[in-house]
Amino acid sequence: MITLFRSRVVSSTVLLLFFNCLLHGFHNLVLADIPEKLCPDNSSNATNSAYQDNLIKLTSSMQKKASSSKFFQDSSGNYPSKVYGQYMCLNYVSNSTCKTCIAKGSEDIQKLCPNKMEAAVWEEDCQLRISSQEFFGRLTEGNKHQFNPKNTPDPVKFGLVVNETLSFLAQKAALESPATHYATKEKDFELDSNETLHALVQCTADLTAPDCHKCLQEAISYVRDCCNFSIGARVLSQSCYLRYELYDFYEPSEPVKKSGKKSWIKAFTISSLCLVAISLCSWIFFIIIKRKKDLAGRQGRPLLTSDSAHGILPFQHTPVNTLTKVQDHPYFDMRCILAATNNFSDTLKLGQGGFGPVYKGILWDGREVAVKRLESWSEKGSEEFRNEVLLIMKLQHKNLVKLLGFCAEREEKLLVYEYMPNRSLDVFLFDAQRRIELSWSRRLNMIIGIARGVLYLHEDSRQRIIHRDLKASNVLLDCNMNPKISDFGLARIFAGTENEANTATLVGTYGYMAPEYAMEGLYSIKSDVYSFGVLLLEIITGERNAGFWQSRHASSLLAYAWQLWNEGRAVELMDPLLHNECCPAEFLKCVQVGLLCVQEDAFDRPTMSAVNVMLKRDAVILRQPFKPAFSVSRFTHHSNGHVEDDNCSVNSLTVSAVAPR
Repeated sequence: MITLFRSRVVSSTVLLLFFNCLLHGFHNLVLADIPEKLCPDNSSNATNSAYQDNLIKLTSSMQKKASSSKFFQDSSGNYPSKVYGQYMCLNYVSNSTCKTCIAKGSEDIQKLCPNKMEAAVWEEDCQLRISSQEFFGRLTEGNKHQFNPKNTPDPVKFGLVVNETLSFLAQKAALESPATHYATKEKDFELDSNETLHALVQCTADLTAPDCHKCLQEAISYVRDCCNFSIGARVLSQSCYLRYELYDFYEPSEPVKKSGKKSWIKAFTISSLCLVAISLCSWIFFIIIKRKKDLAGRQGRPLLTSDSAHGILPFQHTPVNTLTKVQDHPYFDMRCILAATNNFSDTLKLGQGGFGPVYKGILWDGREVAVKRLESWSEKGSEEFRNEVLLIMKLQHKNLVKLLGFCAEREEKLLVYEYMPNRSLDVFLFDAQRRIELSWSRRLNMIIGIARGVLYLHEDSRQRIIHRDLKASNVLLDCNMNPKISDFGLARIFAGTENEANTATLVGTYGYMAPEYAMEGLYSIKSDVYSFGVLLLEIITGERNAGFWQSRHASSLLAYAWQLWNEGRAVELMDPLLHNECCPAEFLKCVQVGLLCVQEDAFDRPTMSAVNVMLKRDAVILRQPFKPAFSVSRFTHHSNGHVEDDNCSVNSLTVSAVAPR
């Protein structure tokens, strides 16, 4: 009797655990209301019987075709009663399932959108669309969605996993599967316990690769806005389909063969016992992981680590609240970048910076891009990579280079920017032949554009940003020679009430460092003002501040400019190429603004807002500048005991380890 009682208790426990697992699985499902319909209010009503007859013929033809094809489009009848139709079954379903789904869709589209000449319906495994207008091969915008409102314990981390996975699939479906535009992926990650994200994307087969990618990118943005990366969601478009879940929803299930009652009971018992074992192991594993997390939290160790295969970024030392920003930028798959740069061909190499080489690339949609590739040995570059992505993704200004996306796979870390066909300012400014292209009006436009870009960083962006490496090689030029500030690897964010900061490690470029930074490690917005002043004087003179003594036997361009200013001969600073087109008064005003920016005391330097006013208004009375700082000219940049030349480069980054004294 006791044995029987225990047996019943065990059986009840097994059944409870089994049903609990089933309920848990159902809880993770998208809360779907299938079928989903689209019956535009502005679509015409098909009242004539000819249209209805053509629609019936077309849907019947679709049902027959569905037994052998996952995608089909055709038309029936003649104008004005002609009907165009298209269906798409999800690629993982069987032909018989596809046929059943299209039959159901054909019935529902007439039931849910009666007499409509424009309609679409989404079933569990397929979608079907009809119209009186031809739409084949055209991208149709607009999305509907379904989602599970259940929250995740770590929405930031889950959002990053979803965004990276879907972005990867969008590239894969568009590029690698032109016949089906279909891709799936499983991504393991950890929340409260080990989880696996299952994601699927598919476009209609009549779309081009660029249109497929565009449709899926819009769906990714839409799911981020509509569903906030809930634990399961679908985006339903007439041109593409997107879905992700925390369970395997796209593996075709094999039909279960009927057998005797004993076999069924045996299979059920084994399955139940397996579920009990899995539940116990999962519970034990959860306890172990939770204890490890608690221990790691007490010891101050970071919990977020990069993924070995498709890690987003090395964010081990990044605050969690900053990670949400990464999802706003597209993730470029490594295969896409390799194809764009012809496997980083030397013929496409634009230049070499402290960060690493820069390559020109052409994406599959025809866009030209510049790809910065971090040297794998550069630990410092990893910090700059993370800093640059997190820092400039929200910056939008016509005088800042736009970051299009990033890639971090295994040892590779890459930044993808808009392509600047005229490379960097130093390529023109410090080359005797190419400097001829820099007319006075063009140089003045560059000065004003750079000033506006720095002002945006200091005062107009969401956060106050100090660039810390403003120089000619970090100013890129677009096709119209408009300037765009680049390379934010050394930049820093200032809090709202913070005015200056101190560092023991100096980074930057010789010749552009403010004296308080070089001598004491202090940097502020006035540090960028100093660098801007140096750059301004370089632009109007065509001379490089660093190494100026080699050509003019003066300690620096700043010292020489100060000397001529005091002697009333500042006009002699003018680039000889500008003598026939530059107004002396306008030139002298620029010299004065430049000298005001490079004054030794940071307090005496103007803000960038004041600089912009000085440059744009003719009636502004400028005060006399004080003596600029010359001490910075004593520093030299050494490598292995030899002085390095400050060569021209594209978007180069120079890191100088200068010890404060």
